[in-house]
Amino acid sequence: MSFRNWIALGLCTLLATPSFADFRYDETTQITGGTVVGMMKFAGAFSKDAKKAMDPITSTVLVQGNRMARINPDRTEIVDLDKETITTIDHKKKQYTVMTFEQMKQQLKEAQEKAKQEQAKAKPSQTQGNEAPPPKMDFKVNVRNTAATKNVAGLQTKESILTMQLEATDQKSGQTGSLAITNDMWMAPEIPGYGEVRDFNQRFARKMGMVFGDVFKPSMAAMQPGSAEGMAEMVKEMSKLKGVPVMQVMRMGSTANGQPLPAASEAPLPASTGPAMPSAGDVAKQSATSALASKLGGFGGFGKKKKEPPQDQPAPDQSPSGQTAAPTQSVLMESSTQLASFSSAPIDSSQFNVPAGYAQAAAEKLPSH
Repeated sequence: MSFRNWIALGLCTLLATPSFADFRYDETTQITGGTVVGMMKFAGAFSKDAKKAMDPITSTVLVQGNRMARINPDRTEIVDLDKETITTIDHKKKQYTVMTFEQMKQQLKEAQEKAKQEQAKAKPSQTQGNEAPPPKMDFKVNVRNTAATKNVAGLQTKESILTMQLEATDQKSGQTGSLAITNDMWMAPEIPGYGEVRDFNQRFARKMGMVFGDVFKPSMAAMQPGSAEGMAEMVKEMSKLKGVPVMQVMRMGSTANGQPLPAASEAPLPASTGPAMPSAGDVAKQSATSALASKLGGFGGFGKKKKEPPQDQPAPDQSPSGQTAAPTQSVLMESSTQLASFSSAPIDSSQFNVPAGYAQAAAEKLPSH
């Protein structure tokens, strides 16, 4: 599952009562900004797949009892709570993989163990007294229901802003930094049938807790004492969310001052602090110029670029007041999600099956770090 889907799982586990009826809707997602956009544009000059990653993706989400399917032209993901499996179907390769919850649990354990071993190898030999104390970690969650309203696809919505931060404080210097997520959500009043989505996600979350609890709890406790209290606070804050998030703009990034990332409705994206990525035309032009210069460079200097006189530009200000301030925030990625076409009509159960003729392949292993 994608990171966004795991967040959606947490957002939809509140105030649910099982009813087990069919429900479907369309979900359109698109990467809209952040430093990752520059990297994707550069990679898109050489890869069609990378270029396509910037296009909007519309998926149809189906819920039927203990099964949920997320279907788009390239890929289908089916979660079956009764079988405890996640089936991923690649429509281009006409292949599918099946991973059980138990297999995921085992892979997570192996990945954690491998990460511990690599960390032990990389750690320099130091005496216990000279080791720097680990940073203090603090997980913060906050929900703000603003007074803003917006019409989204014909639905009147109200704004709720969810912020999540994993804040680290250096115990020697006192400096802080945060990994941050801010989700600007436009909530519509209850949509008939959408409770099926929350019901399913609640059952899924409970199942994940029972299967993976002994994997995550020791790690969380080791990372930060009192993590259980942090999770309780998260549940308390998220209970403030009312309705259906029919539109969301999510930002992921970091801050240097302990403040959350501003929501999309509050501030434009901060300017990128990374180097500008050349376009495909720039790359081609540079290559052609270099090749021509190498061929003509020996003929009396012909082909060498004449040095242009300096333009009228102010000298850089070396005074403290003229120094550029270091950015206090960076957005790695901004993405938008919009829901539409809600329906409680009966769903053909065959849409939860692997298409005929597709070959089963080995499931990919989870990354170790």
